[in-house]
Amino acid sequence: MEEKLKLLVVDDEPDNLDLLYRTFRRDYKVFAAKSGAEALEILDAQGEMAIIISDQRMPKMNGTELLSLTVERFPDTIRMVLTGYTDVEDLVSAINSGKVFKYITKPWNPQKLKEVVAQAAETYSILKKRTLALSRALSQEAVINKIMSAVRGSLDYDNTLKTVVEVLGQAFESDFAILYPAEIPQNIRQEKAFPSYRPTQLQEQPESTEISRESAASKEPSTNILRAPLEALLSSLPPISTDLKISSEFITVAGQQMARIIVPFADKDTSVATVCLYRETLDPNWAVAAIDVLETVFDQVAIAILHTKLYQQLQRQSRKMRAELEVARQIQSNLLHQSWPEIPGLKIQARCQPAREVGGDFFEVFMHPQGDIWLAVGDVSGKGVPAALFMVSAISVLRRELAQEKSPSPEQVMSNLNHSLSDDLISSNCFITMALIRYSEKTKELVYANAGHVYPIVWSHREIVAQRERKREQAQAGNQTAASHIEQPVEPIYLDTRGVPLGILPTWNAAAGQLQLAEGDVVLLTSDGITEATIPNDTGPSDEECKSCSMLNQEGLWEFLRKQPADLNLDTLLAYIHIPEGEQEDDQTILSLEVTSC
Repeated sequence: MEEKLKLLVVDDEPDNLDLLYRTFRRDYKVFAAKSGAEALEILDAQGEMAIIISDQRMPKMNGTELLSLTVERFPDTIRMVLTGYTDVEDLVSAINSGKVFKYITKPWNPQKLKEVVAQAAETYSILKKRTLALSRALSQEAVINKIMSAVRGSLDYDNTLKTVVEVLGQAFESDFAILYPAEIPQNIRQEKAFPSYRPTQLQEQPESTEISRESAASKEPSTNILRAPLEALLSSLPPISTDLKISSEFITVAGQQMARIIVPFADKDTSVATVCLYRETLDPNWAVAAIDVLETVFDQVAIAILHTKLYQQLQRQSRKMRAELEVARQIQSNLLHQSWPEIPGLKIQARCQPAREVGGDFFEVFMHPQGDIWLAVGDVSGKGVPAALFMVSAISVLRRELAQEKSPSPEQVMSNLNHSLSDDLISSNCFITMALIRYSEKTKELVYANAGHVYPIVWSHREIVAQRERKREQAQAGNQTAASHIEQPVEPIYLDTRGVPLGILPTWNAAAGQLQLAEGDVVLLTSDGITEATIPNDTGPSDEECKSCSMLNQEGLWEFLRKQPADLNLDTLLAYIHIPEGEQEDDQTILSLEVTSC
């Protein structure tokens, strides 16, 4: 049966007060007051009234004054004024100050008064429902925002689970809450396995380890079980349902009756985690109100838990992959970390800097037993692990070819490499560019083959340094203009005879190139990661953020090389093209051979 609405009638005349009481007592729960002060006492004791009907002309406190005192405390109450006078000022004051719904003159028609009160009661019910719905929506929204803000604030899986159970426990004023991750069996009674929540006043107490029999047998409510250590508490809880729907039930734990809400968070019928909320109450309204909100955030919390779980798995896989890549990087580094004996009259330098942990660039320095010195720089298309695998294959086959008893010709080595690797390269849509040089220390003859690689550069570095020194001396002597007409600047020689990259055609066929070196000459082999490196322009705005960049290219590389000191250092070049704040776009490999005096 629907509960009657409360109605307060206030009048200083007993007959009118009795008439009003008898008129409405069947349909409403009527409270009667003979004065404004008595009406306020009733409101203090009984709380909000649906309707207040007050006489206007009363001693000490008139109706308008009384009603104005109720506006702030009970904004939803419907207020009406009865008066035997037609005073415009009273009417205006009642409407403005007392928020009056109706102004009724005496004597009143009982039937019409009933109709007016019925209309007021209907208005109050609608207003109350809307206010309650709005209040509940705002409350739910606040809880939802709090839950989702807390859940989304962490990407750590364990922290997210702990946050979920704490926020849900606090939001619904639970006496105890626990979360069961789907990956951990619920029969494991270990405290660290399941994140839980207890309000401060119910924190675990050491003396509550043993649950007293007297407390369990007592009919009076007790919180001993909720103060017990988590492991003891877990062993006392009855098993939960495996159903994937939110449910509530009343349970008995160690003699204590309490309500339990089971919230199984799931994704596509697969359990992610289950949260249980406990409260020492037998009022079903707690569970009903909580479930109403939980059903709103159910899917979002489940997704948040699932995302952090997937993030944790990805992080674990990423760490494992990084560890494996570090091993691969070390293997590749060891493969390229060659050592060669010091050769009088020659200086060889080599550097390889992958863009990632491993890369497809490689170099080779091979001393043939017959005395020939082989130099190679190669670049497998692509980057990362796939390129690194082909790089290992290329080095293995190259070393096998170079280790023949008789030193082969560079073009024949290229042809053999293509024959051995082309099937795998073509099927994988990969190719390899490579420059290969054979240098004879006795004759100073250089023979090379190029499979679509960056042109190697040859120049007399000694002559560049000598010219620079002579210009400096002449400039100091005041004869700089004459010197500029006498000497022509040293120009580089590009070894531009080349064929297609390896792995493009089943058969590789291209001519070899030949060059005679002299003392002071330098041969430089690079990968395209050097010539295509992006460097800041020297001209333009000085602001670092506004400074433009451009590709180095072979022309820019030559401009850099011709400014280097007599002691050529490849690390200086790598430092020049390195951008500290940027990401290296490609593997960078460089190899040089310098003919020096014995």
